[in-house]
Amino acid sequence: MKKNLFLLFTGFAFSIAPAQEIADALRYAQENIQGTARFSAMSGAFGALGGDLSSLNANPAGSAIFSNDQTTVTLSNYCTRNKSNYFGTKTIDNDNSFDLNQTGGVFVLKNQDPNSDWKKIAFAINYDKTNNYENSVFSVGTNPTNSVANYFLSYANANADRGGILLETLKNYYYENLNYEDQQAFLGYQGYIINPVDTNVNNDIYISNIPAGGNYYQENISISNGYNGKLNFNFATQYKDKFYFGINLNSHFTDYKKTTVFYESNTNSTNIGLRNLTFSNELHTYGSGFSMNLGAIVKVNKGIRVGFAWESPSWYTLNDELKQDLKTTGFNYSDPNDNTKIIEGLSNANPDSNVTMIYAPYKLQTPSKWTGSFAYIFGKIGLLSVDYAVKDYSNTQFKPKNEFRNTNTSMANLLDLSGELRIGGEYKIKQWSLRGGYRFEQSPYKNATTVGDLKGYSAGVGYNFGATKVDLSYVTSKRDSNQGFFNQGFTDGAHINSATHTITATLLFEL
Repeated sequence: MKKNLFLLFTGFAFSIAPAQEIADALRYAQENIQGTARFSAMSGAFGALGGDLSSLNANPAGSAIFSNDQTTVTLSNYCTRNKSNYFGTKTIDNDNSFDLNQTGGVFVLKNQDPNSDWKKIAFAINYDKTNNYENSVFSVGTNPTNSVANYFLSYANANADRGGILLETLKNYYYENLNYEDQQAFLGYQGYIINPVDTNVNNDIYISNIPAGGNYYQENISISNGYNGKLNFNFATQYKDKFYFGINLNSHFTDYKKTTVFYESNTNSTNIGLRNLTFSNELHTYGSGFSMNLGAIVKVNKGIRVGFAWESPSWYTLNDELKQDLKTTGFNYSDPNDNTKIIEGLSNANPDSNVTMIYAPYKLQTPSKWTGSFAYIFGKIGLLSVDYAVKDYSNTQFKPKNEFRNTNTSMANLLDLSGELRIGGEYKIKQWSLRGGYRFEQSPYKNATTVGDLKGYSAGVGYNFGATKVDLSYVTSKRDSNQGFFNQGFTDGAHINSATHTITATLLFEL
């Protein structure tokens, strides 16, 4: 008896139990090299230099280095190339986008009193896109042992963290009235992916309805878009000719959308159990946050500058909306000899169609960051700059803590202190400026394989017309990762080699 089942939920419903993963936290805890073309061409090594609007993210004292009012606008083209390897099958996917990357202005007020040690103050407002989420990954291969049924079973059956869900609940409750964990079990049962061991009792033990034997053909498509932006409200001052101090008050805002489509099929049996399924998830996360920076720059002598900066944790308030879609095709497992009927409908559940789950707002606290910087200025010829920053990702936390206890514990155990090295240089030839840089960032994971180390290189050129400057840069970076398609039960995933290429152009005006 062949059966086709399609579960699609739209409309709106509300829940208080969103399911967050470590990857969700790292999405906002990590920042990429963005900003003006000069800043990105030198790999962001501006902590002891200042004099660039995007340098305010590295050290807020940098606005006091400006001699005149300035305004800039920056456009960037992003290209991401992902190479996937899933059980020996290799695929490549590319994504390209073009967007406004940075804009802002600085206003310098010089002290007219020659006897005062406070030489000037500076005010700046600057916007930087700290993350561009345009990305797509396609993975395909034949899994020799594991089926996605294990994902649904991990939510349905009792485990160390939670009890199993009773069969009566899966039969008689509506999808939208359940919490996230029980919704996953509900989908697996109503989609005939999992079955109770004994249908005659109200038990909480389930087994897979997908035929055993391995060699499951699987595809996973992941498409994301959106951004994470930061707006700096900056104040800085210069004391004598050596000391610069600054503070930022930062407003963060994010809008992220991700669609994943997982497909599995098998030919392990001709007349029993499921043959194929398609499981789709559409996640929309949006919200805002706040952080602050404190920094200082010291001119040791004409050539040497050192910088120190601290960035507070970012405190986000986030909202999630999730829509899930499941389609399955298979045979009647209870009577393989009956192939005359088609089953339609959803048993006794009768869930409302087209349900989009809107979860209660939750909070995320990212780790703080310390940066030490050194720069040497070769007169008017050029400069060399080095920044080193540390961030302890194990301090990342979702709140309320009691609702995210397991995820927070996992982050504390799996994430680690990460160091980041940035080196940049500039050489001037009359009106021309030639720039280059290098960036190395350690993995936020203790195992350094779930997300690997990042290595990046940059180069750029600028031309000074006088009151107007034009800068161009090229930045490339590479990072490997090994993350499962799902967060539990079925955690197999592809090895991903990601390479990003960014071309940036900045137009600067001195006022």
